[in-house]
Amino acid sequence: MLKRSIDPVLKTALKISPIVLLKGARQVGKSTLSMELNPNYIVLDDVSTRISAKDDPNRFVEILQKPVTIDEIQKVPELLESLKLYIDKQRKNGDFLITGSTNILDMKQTQDTLAGRIIEIDLYPLSIKEKVHKNSENIIDKLFNHDFDVVKVETNQIINDILKGGYPDVQNLESPLEKKLWFSSYVSTYIERDARDLGDFRDIDSFFRFVNIIAPRSTTLLNKSKISKAVGIRVETCENYLVILEQTFQLNMVRPFFDNIGKQFVKSPKIFLNDTGIMSYFLGIYTLEQFETSTYKGALVETFIFNELLKHISFAIDDTKIYHYLTNDKKEIDFILQRNNNIIAIEVKSSSKVGKDDFQHIRNYQKKSSKNIFGIVFYMGQNVLQIDERCIALPIGYFY
Repeated sequence: MLKRSIDPVLKTALKISPIVLLKGARQVGKSTLSMELNPNYIVLDDVSTRISAKDDPNRFVEILQKPVTIDEIQKVPELLESLKLYIDKQRKNGDFLITGSTNILDMKQTQDTLAGRIIEIDLYPLSIKEKVHKNSENIIDKLFNHDFDVVKVETNQIINDILKGGYPDVQNLESPLEKKLWFSSYVSTYIERDARDLGDFRDIDSFFRFVNIIAPRSTTLLNKSKISKAVGIRVETCENYLVILEQTFQLNMVRPFFDNIGKQFVKSPKIFLNDTGIMSYFLGIYTLEQFETSTYKGALVETFIFNELLKHISFAIDDTKIYHYLTNDKKEIDFILQRNNNIIAIEVKSSSKVGKDDFQHIRNYQKKSSKNIFGIVFYMGQNVLQIDERCIALPIGYFY
């Protein structure tokens, strides 16, 4: 069984908080990880258990053997108030590990109910480091420490990992048909079901038209008007669908970066799908040949790098923020990592070659800003190339 990088963080959270919420998309491994920590495990997907919890939530919480894991807490949100009442009477750290595949704490009422009583932890699909049994290595910490040791990895291996994505069940699938069938079932079984639970859908077909139009737009600026027009829905409906995809952990919005360097920055966020396997499914890309000839090759690689960075940010030593950088005069940098006063500017290339021109926007930012900025270009080649003392090109094999 693959060990998860977030495991030490989760154990620490249980040590210092009465409730820990482990949240993430369906099938990312929340249940597996939770059952390793708590043998006493309650599943709210079970109809009889759910009815019992809804009928008398206070009694349900009272009689549970603690410590306990309550899986899929969003199925019975009434339990959250009961958890608060129980903890206020007898607070004991580690009593409740709750999991959710929709982000219940996005709701203000829930935040107010559990304020000071809960720690949230995100679980993402498997990272590359987790797949290769290096779960304790953190890419973000390595980057800020300028540790650029790289394992040489065949390009085909990287492409295969991009097309599979990080869902644990997909890792043992071999043929394009197996992957297609798994993702098709995932979309219809989980995404549709959770979307229906969150939204009052009169037309589920328009929601899936929306999802199919969003998928090719991963890595692009959010433009609600264009998306709404393409789907044939109102802007308000588009906004509702975006919230649903975010709350079910299928979509991430990356905020724009701002700096006082005499330029006007674009204020729109960028859209990123949260798994390249799902993205590949919606794009109909299952093989190496399809990947190499696809016009979405670059978007898949950039989405892959984004998700790897996000996974490592979740258990990095110090708080790290990720942004995108775009000025009104078209100076663009794919990602900005900010930790205290240090900044890493990152460009992503799907090419096997890299040159000084690929650093031009990073260099421009370095010249304009007084901050400590280090520039990195990730590319599909094999060699580490030190461009100068503040710029380096790294193979994507760095993530292995």
